[in-house]
Amino acid sequence: MAGLIKKIFGDGNQKQINRLQKKVDQIEALEPEIEKLTDDGLKLKTEEFKQRFEQGETLDDLLVEAYAVVREGAKRVLGMRPFQTQLMGAMTLHEGNISEMKTGEGKTLASTMPAYLNAISGKGVHIITVNEYLADRDAKEMGELYSFLGLTVGLNGNGLTKEQKREAYYSDITYGTNNEFGFDYLRDNMVLYKEQMVQRPLNFAIIDEVDSILIDEARTPLIISGSSKKSASLYQRADGFVSNLSKETDYTYDEKTKGVQLTEDGITKAEKYFNIENLYDLDNVSLTHHINQALKAHVSMHRDADYVVQEDEVVIVDQFTGRLMKGRRYSDGLHQAIEAKEGLQIQNESMTLASITFQNFFRMYNKLSGMTGTAKTEEEEFRNIYNMDVIAIPTNREIVRDDRADLIYKSMEGKFQAVVESIKEKHETGQPVLVGTVAVETSELISQMLKRAGVRHNVLNAKNHFREAEIIENAGQKGAVTIATNMAGRGTDIKLGDGVKDLGGLAVVGTERHESRRIDNQLRGRSGRQGDPGMSQFYLSMEDELMRRFGSDNLKSMMERLGMDDSQPIESKMVSRAVESAQKRVEGNNFDARKTVLSYDDVLREQREIIYKQRFDVIESDGKELRDIIEKMIVSTLDRVVATHTQDDDEDKWDLKSIVEFVEGNLLPPEDITENDLSGKEPEEINALIMDKVRSRYDEKEEELTEEQMREFEKVILLRTVDTKWTDHIDQMDQLRQGIHLRAYGQNDPLREYQLEGFAMFEVMIENIEEEVAKYIMKAQIRDNLQRQEVVKNTQAVSGNQEEKKKSRKPFIKKQDVGRNDPCPCGSGKKYKNCHGS
Repeated sequence: MAGLIKKIFGDGNQKQINRLQKKVDQIEALEPEIEKLTDDGLKLKTEEFKQRFEQGETLDDLLVEAYAVVREGAKRVLGMRPFQTQLMGAMTLHEGNISEMKTGEGKTLASTMPAYLNAISGKGVHIITVNEYLADRDAKEMGELYSFLGLTVGLNGNGLTKEQKREAYYSDITYGTNNEFGFDYLRDNMVLYKEQMVQRPLNFAIIDEVDSILIDEARTPLIISGSSKKSASLYQRADGFVSNLSKETDYTYDEKTKGVQLTEDGITKAEKYFNIENLYDLDNVSLTHHINQALKAHVSMHRDADYVVQEDEVVIVDQFTGRLMKGRRYSDGLHQAIEAKEGLQIQNESMTLASITFQNFFRMYNKLSGMTGTAKTEEEEFRNIYNMDVIAIPTNREIVRDDRADLIYKSMEGKFQAVVESIKEKHETGQPVLVGTVAVETSELISQMLKRAGVRHNVLNAKNHFREAEIIENAGQKGAVTIATNMAGRGTDIKLGDGVKDLGGLAVVGTERHESRRIDNQLRGRSGRQGDPGMSQFYLSMEDELMRRFGSDNLKSMMERLGMDDSQPIESKMVSRAVESAQKRVEGNNFDARKTVLSYDDVLREQREIIYKQRFDVIESDGKELRDIIEKMIVSTLDRVVATHTQDDDEDKWDLKSIVEFVEGNLLPPEDITENDLSGKEPEEINALIMDKVRSRYDEKEEELTEEQMREFEKVILLRTVDTKWTDHIDQMDQLRQGIHLRAYGQNDPLREYQLEGFAMFEVMIENIEEEVAKYIMKAQIRDNLQRQEVVKNTQAVSGNQEEKKKSRKPFIKKQDVGRNDPCPCGSGKKYKNCHGS
C-alpha cells in the first residue's frame, strides 16, 4: 500500500531533497570565486552581509553566498569541507525544520552555516545541546570558525555570574544546554531590576539531539523552587492576637464579600500586641497579611461547613457539592491560618516559584530547528506540536552496516548468558563491542557477568559527562568493550581504531528493546558511520518488560511445546515485526501523554505570559504610567465593592456602611468619607466621589517624596504583591492538576474542568493583586530608602552597587507613645493617624 501511495503522490521527502539540491548546486558554483578571497576578504563578507540585511535583503536572499563563505572558512580554519549532504541539512535547519542526519554525518559542522546566517540579523542564535560537555566542546571547536568570520561566541554554563551569562547571551551565537536556557528564562522573570535580566528576546534556536530534548524530556517541566519567608510562628502569633478581638469594636465583617477589616481600635491593639509603631509600615507587610488571614480563618471560615478536620489535616468542603476536596489547599496562607486556629501542625508554604515545560519554552522562539539521527518515527508529533517538518537527509556514503534480526530467548537468564558469550567471542577477535542497555541495573548485571568471564570493559553510568564522552570516543578501539545505557554518549562519534575495519567494524549488542523505536535506531546508528563496516543485533527474552506487556504468552508456550531451552533462540522477522508493532503502540500512548501535559500547561502558559508581561512592564517603567496602572487597580477594586453593596433595586437597602468601612480600611484615612456623603448618589457617582478623594490623597503622598522615590515605592508594592500572589497561584494550580483526573468519575472532562477552574482561580488572583496593591499604596507609610525584596528565601538576587538614595526630608522619629487620634507631635495640627501615623 505504501508503495502504491508513493507511486501516485510521489515521495514527499525526495521532493524536498531535489529542491535542496538546486540550492546546493548554486553554493557549489560559487566555490571558485570564494576560494580566491584572502582571509581578510572572507571576514569582510560578514560586514557586507549585515549591511545588505539592514538595507532590506532577507536572510533567504543571502543564504547561498553566506553558506559558501562558511564552507570556505571551515576549510581554512577547521580543515573540513562540508559535504553536499551537510549543506542540505544546514538549509533544512535555516527553514525551521528538523534535519535527520545519521550518526557520523557531521551535524555539528552542518549547524555552523544556519547559525552564521541567522547571526547576521543581530538578534542572537542559540545552539542547544544535551549536556555541558558537548556545549563546551562545540563552542570551542566551532567558535574558532565563527571568530575567524568576525562573529562572537558565548558559552552559557551552570554556575556563571549574571554578568557572565549576560555577556554569553549578547554574543552573536550562544551555546548551552536546554536546562540552562529554560531556567534562565524563568529566573529572568523573577528578577527585581531590569539590569539583572540576562536573556534577550528568544530568536532562533538550533537543537542538537532534538528528539531527546523535545520529546524524551517533554513530560518533565522545569521547576524553580524555594522556601517561603512566611513562618509558622507568625501564623501562631497572629492567631493568638486575633483570638482576643471583639466584633465591631476591633474588626468589621462584611457578610456579602466575606471581607474582614480591622477598625482603628483593632489597629491600635495590633500595634501594642506586636510592639510596633505603625502596622502599615512597609516592614510590616508580612505581619499585616498574617493578621488578615487569621481574621478570615476565625470570622469567615467555619469548621464542618467550609472545612473539616480529618486525621489532623484541614480538608476543604466543596461549597457546591458538599464533597471533601482532599489534596486541595486554600491559597494565600489562609490554609495555614486555619491550621493555626485548629491547633494543628502548620504545613510548609508554597514551594514552586516558577515552572514551564520544554514544549512551551521552545515554542516561544521566533524560529526553531533541530537535528538528530532519529526523528522520522516522531514526525507527527514534531509537526503537530512544534510546526516542524522532518527532512531525512541522505548519507554521504551508503550505509553498509549489517542489521541482524532479533534473537528471542525463553528466559532473561538465557538471554544474558548468550549476550556475554557473544561479547566474549567478538572480544577475543579484537572487534570492539558496544553493549546497549535500557536500565542501569542491567548494565551492572552484565558487568558482573563479564568480570566473571574475564572480559575487561568500561561501564558508562552517565554520572560524569566529560568521562562519558571520553569513554564513548574510545569505544571503537581494538578490543574495547563498552557497556552503556542506550542514551549515554549521544552527540559523540565513535571513531574506529587502526585495523578495526578489517575485523568487521563496531559491533552493537542490544540487550533489550526500548519502548521507543527511535532509541533502538539511535543505538544501532553508533555503528557504520560514514560507510564504515559494522553490525547490530538485539537479544530479547519473553520476560522482557516490552514482551510481557504485549502478549508474549502464546509465543512462550509455543517455545515450551517445541521443547526449546534457553540455549535455542528464535530468529524470526515475524517476531521482530510484532515487537515493532508493540513499540508503535507504546509510542502512541507516550505521544498522548505528552499532548495531555502540554494541554494542561497551555492553561498556565496563557496566565504566565500575562503575569510575566505585567512584571516586565513594571520593571522597565520609569515614568508616570506606574501611577496609571495602580489607579486602574484601585478603580477596579472599588467598582467591585460598590457593585456588591448596591445591587438591590431599593436604594434604602444599599449597604453604604460596608462601603465606608472598606474605604476606611483600605484607601482613605478615617472620616474622609461618611455614609451621608454617599447617600442619594448612583453607584457611578459614589465611585467618582471616592476616586476624587483617592487621587487627592495620592497627590499628597507624591509630595512627600521625589519623583524617583515615589516611582520606586510603587514598584516595590507592585512587584512584591504580584510575586507573592503568583507564587501561591502556581502552587494552587499544581494542587488542582494533581487531583483533577478524579473528575472523570463524575463524567466530566478533567481538562475542561481544569481550564474553567484555573481561569476562575486566575481571576480571583488578579482581584487579590488589585486589592492588595490598592491597600498598600494608599495605606503604607512611604520611606525614602526603599528596597525591592524577593518573596522567597534561597533565591539569590543581585541588587547591584546601588547608591543609597538621598533623603528628601528629615524623617520624623516617634520618641513617645502617641495615640492614633492624638495631635501629631510634629506640630502640624493634624491627628497623628492622619499625619506621621498614616
